[in-house]
Amino acid sequence: MGLLALAIAPGIAICLFIYRKDKYNKEPLGMLVLAFALGMLSIIPAIAIQLAWPVNIQMMGNKDYLSLAFFTFVIVALSEEASKFLMLRLFLFSRKSFDDPFDGIVYAVMVGMGFATLENIDYVYQHGVATGVLRMFLSVPAHGTFAVLMGYFAGYAKFNTGNRLPYFALSLFLPVIFHGAFDFSLFSGNEFIIVVGTLVSFITALVLSSKAIRRKQTLSKLHFEERDRLIQSEQSTL
Repeated sequence: MGLLALAIAPGIAICLFIYRKDKYNKEPLGMLVLAFALGMLSIIPAIAIQLAWPVNIQMMGNKDYLSLAFFTFVIVALSEEASKFLMLRLFLFSRKSFDDPFDGIVYAVMVGMGFATLENIDYVYQHGVATGVLRMFLSVPAHGTFAVLMGYFAGYAKFNTGNRLPYFALSLFLPVIFHGAFDFSLFSGNEFIIVVGTLVSFITALVLSSKAIRRKQTLSKLHFEERDRLIQSEQSTL
């Protein structure tokens, strides 16, 4: 029970943090649970792709950086972020409750934390408390930053119906880049790259995510102020 609590706590904490940041139009609890569950399901195609790839990190060796880069950026990062993106795009994007510029971040983070929590349970039960504590402050929050960046651009795609493709591309591309850089550093086998690379990629994504949250909070406020103004204007003409 202790290991399970350690494994699920960081993902739930990040979900609650993002939920509190959604100041102007809270999402229905059922939709949040659905998004989290979809994130857990998204781990299935990602694992299938990774297991189907004939070469793993142990086989390629830490010194083969080109193969490691392909594996971490394409096989791992792209498969995982694409799986999460598809859940967001196919099952949440068109929902009626997705009606606010901040909602992209909310739903993407719920999906991302569903994925990260299930992954974290596996890691913690395999490797114990020390791994759980380390991942609580690094790997799971890193997944959170990837999700914020995905949701930031997914939100723009929602409200730019005539020009969605570039936003969808950025919604997938940026999380893959940061995720790939994080994993490449982590599995490099070089202590300097492990420490500096993971921290630089994580902190950079964290700073961008913080800016994205503040930007979408501002847009959300303007969105609802404009909506209220239009409602009042229509009522005054009746």
